[in-house]
Amino acid sequence: MKACEIGGDKPGEDQIKRLKKIMATLPDDEVLYENADTLKALADPTRLKILHLLKHGELCVCEIITAMEKPQPTISHHLNILKKAGYLKWRKEGVWVHYSLSNPKIIDIINQIWDNQGELV
Repeated sequence: MKACEIGGDKPGEDQIKRLKKIMATLPDDEVLYENADTLKALADPTRLKILHLLKHGELCVCEIITAMEKPQPTISHHLNILKKAGYLKWRKEGVWVHYSLSNPKIIDIINQIWDNQGELV
C-alpha cells in the first residue's frame, strides 16, 4: 500500500475534512445507479446505430428493421431499452410505431465523448 502524501497509512485530518466535503457533493447512490442504467443503454453497437439512424429524423419501425437488417424482435428489444432510458419518443400510427430522438443533441454528446476519448486515456 502506498503511503499517503502527508505520511503514514491513513489520510490526515485535513484530507479527511476535504474528502467529506467532496463526498457531500456527490449524487446519491440511487441517482448514480439510475444514471449508470441510462448510460448502459448506449453501450451496444446496435442501439448506437439506431440512434444515428434517427438523427436524420423520424423513422417507422419497419424502416429501422430494414436498415438494420435484423429481425423484428431484436429491433424491438433494442428500441425498448432506448425508450426506457429516455432516448426515444414514439407515436403510433395504425399498427406501426414511429420513433424519433427525444433530444437530437444526444448524437452530439456521444460524438463529443468519442472525440475526447484519446484525452481520457
